[in-house]
Amino acid sequence: MFKRMLSAFGVGGPSVDTVLDSPHAAPGQLVTGQVRIQGGSADAEIGQVVLSLVTRVEVEHGDHEYGGVSEFLRVVVQQNVRVTAGQLVSIPFQLPIPWETPITAVGGAQLPGMTVGVRTELVIAGAPDKGDLDPVLVHPLPSQDAVLNAFGQLGFSFRSADVEAGRLRGVPQELGFYQEIEFFPPAQFAGRIQQVELTFVASPHELYVILEADKRGGMFSSGGDAFGHFRLSHQEAQVADWASSINGWLAQIAERGGALHGYEQHGHHGGHHGRGMGMGTVVAAGAAGVVGGMVMGEMIDDAFEDFGEFGE
Repeated sequence: MFKRMLSAFGVGGPSVDTVLDSPHAAPGQLVTGQVRIQGGSADAEIGQVVLSLVTRVEVEHGDHEYGGVSEFLRVVVQQNVRVTAGQLVSIPFQLPIPWETPITAVGGAQLPGMTVGVRTELVIAGAPDKGDLDPVLVHPLPSQDAVLNAFGQLGFSFRSADVEAGRLRGVPQELGFYQEIEFFPPAQFAGRIQQVELTFVASPHELYVILEADKRGGMFSSGGDAFGHFRLSHQEAQVADWASSINGWLAQIAERGGALHGYEQHGHHGGHHGRGMGMGTVVAAGAAGVVGGMVMGEMIDDAFEDFGEFGE
């Protein structure tokens, strides 16, 4: 990151620069690095050095949807830091990535519309100075990767991804939001199913996979949403035959007159499938024209404007 002058101290004050050891991470891992504070022309006192993880979240309000920034982890890494004139103070840190953190990179490619960042905040004389964001590329767990690869194999095409405020029925969640990755269905379902949304909710031991199909209504059938719900251990999910399970679920929905609810699978095992088109290729192919949501009030603090710079 670039050094940022601390305006609270005026001209000649200290500057801060947060450096991540690596921008790559996965749910359940640690992001490590250092907050480097370079002393200015006079001694300075910083009350707290705070790091947080933030992401953009869409909030539905009536018929409208607004985008804001949600802080979902906050850690005070040091208190009462005295920075003498000209001195460099380096403060090491470790940030745990929550298991439910949204995925922002698939197959080595950035997932369009998705951002997670480390925000550095310094509290000076009781007033917070919210600083820059350092983007973190959150990669899927192996269990999540197995599901995404099945979507690629089956011929789904990536449409968009976002994070929605709220909670899912019947799924234990630590965070007050969930990620939705939207796909256009394979060609054989194109006339009957408009899109399929994929949501992961992970914990240290389990993976919930929630599927939602937006079903087209026809002359002799009703439309509506159909849901699929899978709960497996991470080990089971890595070897499950996801392509067969997802394809079977879609076929049932397409053939039924009404919406199918509550299709549930526990401990499903299956053989390994040969990989079709990798999910990174699917994401890259569908990435054109993805537009982010609106910005809500002061929640954003211009923070996500910084993200655009890093993506270029």
